[in-house]
Formats: sequence, structure tokens, C-alpha cells
Amino acid sequence: MTSDSSVAAEHRSDPGFSTRGSYVTGGEEFTRDTNYIEDRITRDGTPGPNGEPGWPVEAGRYRLIAARACPWANRTVIVRRLLGLEAAISLGQPGPTHDARSWTFDLDTDGVDPVLGIERIQDAYFRRFPGYPRGITVPAIVDVRSGEVVTNNFPQITLDFATEWTAFHRPGAPDLYPERLRAEIDEVNRKVFTEINNGVYRCGFAGSQQAYDAAYARLWTALDWVEERLAGQRFLVGDSITEADVRLFTTLVRFDAVYHGHFKCNRQKLSEMPALWGYARDLFQTPGFGDTIDFVQVKQHYYIVHEDINPTGIVPQGPDLSGWLTRHGREALGGRPFGGGTAPGAVRSGEEVAAGHGAR
Repeated sequence: MTSDSSVAAEHRSDPGFSTRGSYVTGGEEFTRDTNYIEDRITRDGTPGPNGEPGWPVEAGRYRLIAARACPWANRTVIVRRLLGLEAAISLGQPGPTHDARSWTFDLDTDGVDPVLGIERIQDAYFRRFPGYPRGITVPAIVDVRSGEVVTNNFPQITLDFATEWTAFHRPGAPDLYPERLRAEIDEVNRKVFTEINNGVYRCGFAGSQQAYDAAYARLWTALDWVEERLAGQRFLVGDSITEADVRLFTTLVRFDAVYHGHFKCNRQKLSEMPALWGYARDLFQTPGFGDTIDFVQVKQHYYIVHEDINPTGIVPQGPDLSGWLTRHGREALGGRPFGGGTAPGAVRSGEEVAAGHGAR
């Protein structure tokens, strides 16, 4: 296992790291760039409803690049596993830190992705869009044949996994985006994204006291809303796991380890909110969720990359993670995690979380 100090040193010494980890703009509120490559992978390759370029669903053609550390990428890994798409879409996982250029495959032999043959996900972006001017982000789906990035539009990727890749879903795959609940799921997702998923970043990257205070108030208003909502129901929408639960979970699972301290979201710990803590543990202990979480990489990413927030690069030892495996009692609220489906099987060989990096 690579030590935190060696990861930090390697991060700082990389000549591609031409700017320090600067994420805060003085005096300003944090605003996320949400302009992504909007191409769609659809069952017959037709364009999306708004004219987004279409690529055909085809087993073995695409590689999902998703760093374990990133909450947005973590969503795609969870959904891929819940639906059983591992054999249809391969998975490449960069290391927990990145430099000014992009995420790197430093965990792979010789620092090269074994399928794409590249050292950085930037290479796949530039192969399609030379000099690509926007953020080079994960998750990203790459066309293995051409080595070109197809899309990095993370909210749409998981929806397309659920609705366009059905021919390759495993037997017993859950319906994560049921048609009868889509309007409610979409409404909940909008609020969760703006106020919670992005809300923690709005706190952490605030450039002034005024911006932080406003962001903090918005975040906790939203967390109180989901705490109340989940006090009386097991899942966010309906009586089984949906896309909405996946999107909230990846923020909650990082909350005490990172956001509470590093991003100053510290009114309470998640473990001090009864409904949310029970809900998060319920999901964590469900196959497909907790078995994708690498707490070591999560902490390395935030505490090492965000140099303007944590200039020493010191990664904290805590918190104690054993609580994630304690009884949650959420079964009393009813519902079935997979609806009429079944749990996914064992984690695919080679995709397991490293020993000592989980909650045990």
C-alpha cells in the first residue's frame, strides 16, 4: 500500500503540476463548470432528444474511466455493478491524485492503462478534441477502438446504463430509473445535486466568509430536509433503491471522512444524524455500494490535491470507520433494496477494494 506521504511527494514533484492545487477564488462563491461532452451511448446509436451525438451500445467497445476517490465517478461504478455491466463495459481506475494536466494511471503497471495504453485520461480527450479547453474529468467513457473520449457527462452516463444498456443487464438487475417514478426521481436529484452533492464543494471552495456562510446554510437546510424525509421511508424515492439513492450515497459516504473537516461542513457529523446515518449504513452494507468505497484513496485525493485548503498535504488518520458495519435497523421501514430483483454477486476479480482501505 502506498503511504500518504509518498503519494503527496509524487504529486508535488510531477513536472505537469504547473499550478498548485488552486480551487478557491478569493472573494467569490464556488461555481461548478457543468458543461460536459454530451454524446450519448444509445441502444441503436441514435442521437439524444436534444440532438446529442449518438454512439451505439456494444459490449466490449467502451471503457469506463472512474477514479475511486471521485464521488461523481463512484456513481458510475456503483450503477455498473448493480446492473451487472462489468462484462460489457470494462473499468479503468486512475489513482487518487492528479496534477494540472489530468488524472493518471499510476496504480497500473508502468503507469499505463492496460487497455487504452495511455498514462493520462487527458490523452483520450486530446485524441478526439486536440487541446480540449475544459476540465478533463472522470468519469469518462472512452471508445477503445479509436482511443477517443465519448462522454464525461456523468449525470447522463448512469441513466443510460439503466435505460439504454438493458440488453446487457444481469438477470435480476434492479430498475434504478423506473418510468413511473422518473418525475419524482428527477426532482429529488436536482435538489440533491445543487444543495448537497455540490453544496459541500460550495462550502469547501468558498472564497469569502459571506460565500461560506451562505453555502453552509444552504447545505444544512438540505441535509435537514433529507433527514426528515428518510425518517419515515427507507429509500429516497419509492420502496427500493433508485438512481436518487446512488447520487446521495456518494456524498454521504465521504462526509465524515472529508467534508465535515476538510470542507468545514461541521455542524454535525453524519453519524450524529439518526436517519441519514442509518440510511447511509443500510446502503453501505448493500452489495454494490460499500464494496466500491476505498476510504484511503478518498482521503488522499481531497487532502493532497486541494493544496490551497490543506497546504501541508497531511492526510488525517481518522475517523474510525468501523461504525459503517454496525446494525442500522432500517428494515423496519419496509421496502426491498432491489425491488423484484436480486443483489449483485461477488466483486469482479481485479476490481476489489484493497485490503485495509474499506471499513473493516
